Amino acid sequence: MTVPAAAAPVPPAPVRLTWVQPEDLVGHEVRLAAEDGRDARDLAARWYAAGGPPAPPAAGASPHARPELRPLAEELLDALAALPSPLAADEPTALDAIVAACPDWPAPPPRDTPPHDPALRDRLHAAWLGRAVGCLLGKPVEKLPLDAIRALARAAGNWPLDDWFTARGVAPELLAAHPWNRRSATTSLAENIDGMPEDDDLNYPLLALLLLRRHGRGFTTADVARLWLDELPAGRTFTAERIAYRNLLDGVEPPLTAVRRNPFREWIGAQIRADVHGWTRPGDPAGAAAQAHRDAVLSHTAAGVHGAMFVAATLAAAADGTGDAHRALAAGLRVVPPRSRLAEAVRYGIATASAVPAFDTVVDRLHARYGGYHWVHAVPNTALLAAALTHADGDFTRSVCAAVSGGWDTDSNGATAGSVAGLLAGHPDRLPDRWTSPLKNRLSTSVASFDGIGFDTLADLTHLEAVRP
Repeated sequence: MTVPAAAAPVPPAPVRLTWVQPEDLVGHEVRLAAEDGRDARDLAARWYAAGGPPAPPAAGASPHARPELRPLAEELLDALAALPSPLAADEPTALDAIVAACPDWPAPPPRDTPPHDPALRDRLHAAWLGRAVGCLLGKPVEKLPLDAIRALARAAGNWPLDDWFTARGVAPELLAAHPWNRRSATTSLAENIDGMPEDDDLNYPLLALLLLRRHGRGFTTADVARLWLDELPAGRTFTAERIAYRNLLDGVEPPLTAVRRNPFREWIGAQIRADVHGWTRPGDPAGAAAQAHRDAVLSHTAAGVHGAMFVAATLAAAADGTGDAHRALAAGLRVVPPRSRLAEAVRYGIATASAVPAFDTVVDRLHARYGGYHWVHAVPNTALLAAALTHADGDFTRSVCAAVSGGWDTDSNGATAGSVAGLLAGHPDRLPDRWTSPLKNRLSTSVASFDGIGFDTLADLTHLEAVRP
């Protein structure tokens, strides 16, 4: 009897851990170098000559595992990050340098103790709801190109965007050509919404609230790092935050956690962590920006930090109950270095939205000007946010719909626009019921002790921090 030869063992498939494996990061660092003016041609040529892939256009990993490229990738990541940027002088990361670069840095409020404001709690409730609505609206179309977003909404009779996205009435071939975000479609289309599902755009405000409850306004960046390690599951981090988390586990201290092999350090992640810093400093844009800075530098630099400070200051101005969207945006600009790319983008977004009646045309001009950036980079997304808030002129529905309809990081932009517009609305009852009712006053999250919490309870907890001396 012939005994068959044993089959050769099948090698295990390589682990594909998105956003952190060095061979997936080099293409992103090369792209970031092009965005911030570093001359990376020679190093990029070495990478591509070795068969290295370019940056994945949307995902966190390249299509095929290439672990054999890892040693070269690690060498090139360090060499690329060491290249000098011609923008460095105009785009500082250190807070003292940012303040020195801002001639109109806001003065502190006249009193250290926040004034008694019986309406603040209602504004905070509306802000929490607004953030959730805008995030949820943008979730199913995250990562889709602008033309796909427009096509899907038009097919449902929902353009200009004015309501939740839906698959009802949309041709199957169009859905096949432009599939919804696979993680979100089951919880964020109109026919599927049942409470607010988990999203990092809501997880980070929860963490910021925990941060203030534990450490107060004098928290340090190290406090943020310890909080993440204690309360934030690593699998719920993405882009720069996952890199910073990995660096912490490797024993790297902040702020080096933001720069070590982190090609996402100018992306939007720190910006989505800024809301609570603004909400709890009503009328104090400078204080809010300083808090957002201490949070942001754990994972971001330059434009990534400037975006967080801009949002925090904008929200602080909107939270005082006396301003409007335009005044709030002006306050946000005062904490951003005026010669930076982010300041230029905000000014362009505001000016274009002020001058052009059709918002689709505004968006087309923004994409023509900033389309070379990665779709998660802070610069294009902040330009779109500023344009959306300007064009909507304080109207809640128009604010969130404009931010989402402009593409790029749809759920993050929708969330921040909803946060600002909620504050400006001033009360949850002033937000249309078609937006707030599907949330069912319930937020899902993996942040311990908050799962299933109501937005009214979150408003109470946030108000306590806003009035704490």
